[in-house]
Amino acid sequence: MNTLRLFAVALVTLAWAGLAQAADGLITVKSSYSVPATADKLVATLEERGMTVMNRIDHAAGAESVDSYLRPTQLVIFGNPKVGTPLMRCAQSVAADLPQKALIWEDEDGQVWLGYNDPAYLKARHGIEGCDEVLAKINGALAGFAEAATR
Repeated sequence: MNTLRLFAVALVTLAWAGLAQAADGLITVKSSYSVPATADKLVATLEERGMTVMNRIDHAAGAESVDSYLRPTQLVIFGNPKVGTPLMRCAQSVAADLPQKALIWEDEDGQVWLGYNDPAYLKARHGIEGCDEVLAKINGALAGFAEAATR
């Protein structure tokens, strides 16, 4: 059963490969919405699925507060101790990258993106061993959250 579950996650990941790109450990997905609308959809999806949204940071508003300019950029911080705790037991240093974060920004061409840390990157960065099932679950959940927020 675990093999079947991992295979299903692999298929979802491959399907997303055409829609997302990974660079420096960041998976990015194009959004069909503005930065605020994408962030709103993400927060609503996270809350509907039982995640705790810890903060939402508007970096463009921060820039404006010091008389500077930044294209629309928001960060949503979220998590679930039921998933994060087992991952931290595998490699406690991963706590430096938890809770999860999703960055939503508008590029210089006006395209909006949603990006999040690739669980494979976290595995390599922290030398995580013995948590493949947890990482697969996280990978599937993050891909699902991103899809719901951007489509």
